[in-house]
Amino acid sequence: MGRSRRTIPEELLLLALDPATGTTAQPQSLDLGLAGAQLVELALAGRIAPDGDRIAVVMPRPTGDPTLDSALELLRRRGSPVRAVHWIGGPRLGLRQIYLAHLERCGMVHAVSGQMCGVLPTTRYQATDTAISRDIRARLDSAIRTGVPPDPRTAALAALAHAVGLGKHLYPGNEGRSSRSRLRDLIRHDPMGGLVAHAVMDVQNGVAAQPRRAAPGTAAVPGNPGGGGGVVRQSASASITTQPHRGSMARAAAH
Repeated sequence: MGRSRRTIPEELLLLALDPATGTTAQPQSLDLGLAGAQLVELALAGRIAPDGDRIAVVMPRPTGDPTLDSALELLRRRGSPVRAVHWIGGPRLGLRQIYLAHLERCGMVHAVSGQMCGVLPTTRYQATDTAISRDIRARLDSAIRTGVPPDPRTAALAALAHAVGLGKHLYPGNEGRSSRSRLRDLIRHDPMGGLVAHAVMDVQNGVAAQPRRAAPGTAAVPGNPGGGGGVVRQSASASITTQPHRGSMARAAAH
């Protein structure tokens, strides 16, 4: 898999970075969304395929992307198809930090060290090229405004953006209500994206133990996907503060 194309996990994280305020939207739900985005990317690469509400490995050959290949190997070791909701809610701590480090290696962000309250060490990641984020946003805007069915990659990104609660970040206020609704509706254009988006919302809503009866690809159920969470505000360029990971899996397991 070459580096000429950005992966869906990379795009989801870049989409969550606010270039104006330096905050990251929905930090508590991004790990879940990134786990789902890995599944979509692996499916687009022909490595996995949906089997009802489960995920099956159909080609274990590595993609060449280390973060995706790590997920693929974990899926392969399971030996049998795994429910998407169990995989997304599974023990893969700190995906946001893993992908930030990955984006730094790829030159899309750079790290800036600092301190919180003058004591706690922090690391912020600033976007090196805001044109990339604008391009990602433009694809979503075009799919929303034109009504033309998007390509599977954009449809899956839209589904995951809705699932982790980025709609209110991308299209805020009453004036963004119709755009948020259309963002949610794009979920129907990609069955795999729909499957993982529903799984992300199920984990957040605490219904991971119950099998989903709706077929993959049906319209998403409106709700309040994604939790809030503060990120230290800093510069006028896209940045994020990373802090010690605190129990995102404990929350998922508690569901």
